[in-house]
Amino acid sequence: MSQENIETQAATGEARGRRSEKIGIVTSDKMQKTVVVRVDRLVKHPIYKRYVRRRAKFMAHNDIEGVTIGDQVRIVETRPLSARKRWRVVEVLRKANK
Repeated sequence: MSQENIETQAATGEARGRRSEKIGIVTSDKMQKTVVVRVDRLVKHPIYKRYVRRRAKFMAHNDIEGVTIGDQVRIVETRPLSARKRWRVVEVLRKANK
């Protein structure tokens, strides 16, 4: 690969590939720079063909000031930051009702 191709890929973000994104609700902000995000999804049951709610919790690194419980956030996959943290908060989509 030429140097120009590498610079172009780095600028557009293609070199790392497409990072997985999820949208969820913050359920805990008790830690420093870490939040727990609950992601809900609907999955069709293979036998009964009904939709079932599935829920997963992710620990995400948070540098954004003022993220609290109940906020809807977008998290993106990143390198391992600790034993359980592999996600990072990118933006706050909706603030919680107070």
